[in-house]
Amino acid sequence: MHLGKIGRNEAGGITRLSFTPEEKEAKAFVADLMEQASLAVDEDAMGNLFGRREGRNPQAPAVLIGSHVDSVVNGGMFDGTAGVLSGIEVLHTLQEHGWQGSHPVEVVAFTDEEGARFSTGMLGSQALVGQLTQEALDSHKDADGMSVAEAMKEAGYDPLKLREAKRDPSTVKAYLELHIEQGKVLESQGLSVGVVTGIVGLRWLHLTLKGEAGHAGTTPMKLRRDPLAAASVVMAYLEDTVKGEADTVGTVGQLRVRPGGINIIPGEVELTMDIRSLSRATLDKVEQALRQFIDDICQERKVHCALDVLHRLEPVSCSPGIVDTIENAVKETGLDLFHLASGAGHDAMVMARMTDVGMIFVRSKDGVSHNPKEWTEKDDLGDGADVLLKTVTALAR
Repeated sequence: MHLGKIGRNEAGGITRLSFTPEEKEAKAFVADLMEQASLAVDEDAMGNLFGRREGRNPQAPAVLIGSHVDSVVNGGMFDGTAGVLSGIEVLHTLQEHGWQGSHPVEVVAFTDEEGARFSTGMLGSQALVGQLTQEALDSHKDADGMSVAEAMKEAGYDPLKLREAKRDPSTVKAYLELHIEQGKVLESQGLSVGVVTGIVGLRWLHLTLKGEAGHAGTTPMKLRRDPLAAASVVMAYLEDTVKGEADTVGTVGQLRVRPGGINIIPGEVELTMDIRSLSRATLDKVEQALRQFIDDICQERKVHCALDVLHRLEPVSCSPGIVDTIENAVKETGLDLFHLASGAGHDAMVMARMTDVGMIFVRSKDGVSHNPKEWTEKDDLGDGADVLLKTVTALAR
């Protein structure tokens, strides 16, 4: 509740974008909690914040618990933060009981999971696994035209030290992430906790359509080169296409029309498309079909088009051994066992390139997320943290 006050507006929504004062304040609060849990606190070149509790063998690979504290614009207080704070609580509990396994245990608050500022997400976890490039820091920009690299400098980080954030995979045994479900599945089952089996892959596409602006009253329909009319057909096609594929969704989340007058035929339109599926083959199929349709419709309507990929992540299956460990933890906690897939992207899907990963979901009220009404009950968070604790001790033992 305290962390939820940082970046909150009068309407109750939270905005903590990466490399802003609000995010910095949130990380300072989290760092203080880490110190209270007697953790060794450190921050890497990308701003990822770590709290570490040593094991009996400091040279053994660590069990990582993680999530994020950045938010979308006008978001909720549980997305990401529930995982970071639960991880700290687990380590605080180990400290209170004097429990020490063979393996070190770390909790990490990743930088920019959401992608809300620069239209590309999971920057911190990508830096950790060594797959974030200097070019990406320079090319991805926010709405004001500031690049990631420029924002880092403004926040006190050196983008030229990006490579220093890369971690040796041999130092990580496993990655665990507790997260609110952001959907209604657990609620519909009357369950507080679920075991995640996999995470959908995604494509973020940016489409620019350029036609010819003109007077709305004096330009005959047959002479128009209207990019917004073309965009509407593309949006309908996206919806129809994903409806025909299992476990696949498509969303147009941003639409910009220029010049934007009520009596002016638009001259330029920009829109984003978010496509998600548990199947890489389906993602490829939908993207290819969409590209062909856009080319055809733009040729037919004499509209110029440019389609760019903003973000691409492949579907990820959670590691069977980690899933088994979480299942045992659920049973030991006395909860009903339930499996589900994640329809949202998480840092775990990036960490899967480095190590074994597992996720624990906790129930979301009404399935609401990325919204000020986002809510998860304290008892549900407690159940999730108990499962996380038992999973961590099993892996670190």
